[in-house]
Amino acid sequence: MRRTLYTQEHEDLRHLVRTFLAKEVAPYFAEWERAGAVPRSLYHRLGELGIMGLSVPQEYGGAGSDDYRFNAVLQEEINRATFTLGTLRTHLDIVLPYFLHLADAEQRARWFPGIAAGDLFTAIAMTEPGTGSDLAGVTTTATRDGGHYVLNGAKTFISGGLHADLVIVLARTSTDTGDRRAGLSLIVVERGMPGFEVGRVLPKIGIKVQDTVELSFTDVRVPVANLLGEEGAGFGYLGHNLPQERLAIAVGAVAAARAALDVTVEYVTQRHVFGRPVGHFQNTKFELAAMETELTAGQVLVDRAVQDHVAGELTPVDAAKVKLFCTELQGRVADRCLQLFGGYGYMLEYPIARLYADARVTRIYGGTSEVMKSIISKSLGL
Repeated sequence: MRRTLYTQEHEDLRHLVRTFLAKEVAPYFAEWERAGAVPRSLYHRLGELGIMGLSVPQEYGGAGSDDYRFNAVLQEEINRATFTLGTLRTHLDIVLPYFLHLADAEQRARWFPGIAAGDLFTAIAMTEPGTGSDLAGVTTTATRDGGHYVLNGAKTFISGGLHADLVIVLARTSTDTGDRRAGLSLIVVERGMPGFEVGRVLPKIGIKVQDTVELSFTDVRVPVANLLGEEGAGFGYLGHNLPQERLAIAVGAVAAARAALDVTVEYVTQRHVFGRPVGHFQNTKFELAAMETELTAGQVLVDRAVQDHVAGELTPVDAAKVKLFCTELQGRVADRCLQLFGGYGYMLEYPIARLYADARVTRIYGGTSEVMKSIISKSLGL
């Protein structure tokens, strides 16, 4: 179905990104995957192209755009090429909005130029061993000591922690026995601060080039000037960007599922069994037709959600719906496509194997499918 979401300006960015990926990513991606991370220089190069600063205000060297469609184009093209560029999506779609929403004038002047140039990379550290989605149960503490906070605790499953120069840490600055959500704050820890350690890179089933690490904080002295927003208001801030975070996952899910279908159509057209192409068998045709129809529905849902988000109208409930539908769709499509590859689909030399492995986590991070169903069911009065 015809898409009406983008303007020529968005399509110009699409052409730029597609050309960049072909020239500066495709020849090296397999090497990066073996290394378990993209090189830091990639982010500098994206900064030079203006991509890292799309949403950074112009006075700090960015483009000053609040149009999320540019972010969506970037995701679509990366997934179209069957790549993952480390934690670029996390940096641009999830972490950077916290800085844009909460940073004061001094913090903007200190951090935004480096972010726009690709010199400063970000991560957010919320999850702790044993807490999972229960962020109100955070035990990392930040105790005030004059002009500093003294930070102690540990975080896990932190995307981008390996390269991050600025890490937003959710920590408890006070305790209210009557309200577990009170007393949580967002504090920016900078690379190189004594007592801040990046632990092991966690081995994962998929998304091999996206580093996921453990972080530890032992008596880390962080200037009070690194507090984002108001002290004790951290839990409320966490919900501010959830619709965009979940929408971003949905955008990537549909784009990756489309990539899986595309590589499968190409494969079944070329692969011969019993004397004819796999694509000539009725089962293959029916499977691909069903997936194409589902993907069309998912794309329409995503496009509408993007339009609503750009207009400031995407609700948390609708964001939950689009994430639930699109990530479950991605899982089904990746699985059915791999089946059509037969034994070759299980071999890592074919992109469908990577697309299959990478798809599994989208139903977990950003809120599990079960959490999305809980949010949706509450909107039904259940």
